[in-house]
Amino acid sequence: MSRSAHPAGPRHADVLPEGHYSAPPADLNALDPKVWAQTVTRDGEGVLTVGGIDVKRLAEEFGTPAYVLDESDFRARARAWRTAFGQDADVFYAGKAFLSRAVVRWLHEEGLNLDVCSGGELATALSAGMPVDRIAFHGNNKSPAEIERAVRAGVGRIVLDSFQEIARVAHIAQELGRRQRVQIRVTVGVEAHTHEFIATAHEDQKFGIPLAGGQAAEAVRRALQLDGLELIGIHSHIGSQIFDMSGFEVAAHRVVGLLKDIRDEHGVELPEIDLGGGLGIAYTSDDDPREPHEIAKALTEIVTRECESARLRTPRISVEPGRAIVGPTAFTLYEVGTIKPLDGLRTYVSVDGGMSDNIRTALYDAEYSVALVSRSSDAEPMLARVVGKHCESGDIVVKDAFLPADLAPGDLIAVPATGAYCRSMASNYNHVLRPPVVAVRDGEARVIVRRETEDDLLRLDVG
Repeated sequence: MSRSAHPAGPRHADVLPEGHYSAPPADLNALDPKVWAQTVTRDGEGVLTVGGIDVKRLAEEFGTPAYVLDESDFRARARAWRTAFGQDADVFYAGKAFLSRAVVRWLHEEGLNLDVCSGGELATALSAGMPVDRIAFHGNNKSPAEIERAVRAGVGRIVLDSFQEIARVAHIAQELGRRQRVQIRVTVGVEAHTHEFIATAHEDQKFGIPLAGGQAAEAVRRALQLDGLELIGIHSHIGSQIFDMSGFEVAAHRVVGLLKDIRDEHGVELPEIDLGGGLGIAYTSDDDPREPHEIAKALTEIVTRECESARLRTPRISVEPGRAIVGPTAFTLYEVGTIKPLDGLRTYVSVDGGMSDNIRTALYDAEYSVALVSRSSDAEPMLARVVGKHCESGDIVVKDAFLPADLAPGDLIAVPATGAYCRSMASNYNHVLRPPVVAVRDGEARVIVRRETEDDLLRLDVG
């Protein structure tokens, strides 16, 4: 469903209709394990701890706002995906969700592959020592320089997104005396039940080559004829934050149909099929994501069934979970600055961050949870909207949530499930400095992406 907004931002003081939000939770101090990292708990005084460290200590040492990432949880989720799909499939972590050199090393150690979609992401992967044959390079408009670097490095696959890119990659590979392994990304006409801006498989969007009109078949024909390319498979991605597997079933049916046509016309059975990512996580208690082993079983059965029906050998399956691995492992820690009650509406709680560290609420109308984490409280719940410090009416972090009525300036609150796309999409709007990413594990905390400084900002301003 699309959303229209005034250029100045969404209306920010509407009277909420009855039933717009859920009833207050029975216990504001309770932490739903679905939305918090695995090692998160509260100590005897109600202070939130993660990896054995309380958030007061983290705030004192590293400041706020800060992204706090549970390394043990990240590794456990990576292993769960690797185990669920086994040795006969490939799991590519989607670096766009969140990427740093520490994350690359964790992925390498846990046996995952890595999907990158820009020169900067590729540089991060290479600098951290990810084996090049375990890197896939995505993107709808890769520059010649990016392609050349990827081919020279020997990345395991490049995902082709257009007719121009088929010719471009083939030409560069031939110039370098290489034969580059590639997949073709197709749009299969399946629109996942998600926000318009993150649905990626209907025809009217920028990604991939449509199945409709024979365009994907023509792309395959061209790729098979070019000496610089080794076509190894078809790639499909139907959207993001998906809970319903029915879209994957339709997509797999159409992709396998293309594989059958390729065999019948060219006598080639492509060995791989990549079903993309997009599996959802719990941002609120209302979300109900599937476990990796359930997803692996469902996707494997879908592809196997479709291939048996088409009398094809079952290709090697690849998936690209990014959000589903890193999203639940982190929360953003804020300090409350001001509290502004609006009679008959809600209470506005302003924090020391905002849309510069989490643009998803403004961009996608995303929903989040929030909790008071520096202490426990027995106060009555109040309907609150958590907002940032930016000069923008749409600067909203959590649209509607319940917080204790005794919330005060200086309290620490935390928004869970911010591991994916928050730091990756962070900005310097209003020249606000981007927060650090602090990894915690077994009672130790360390910065893996440092906080920006004013010197960083001014160093880029050469005027």
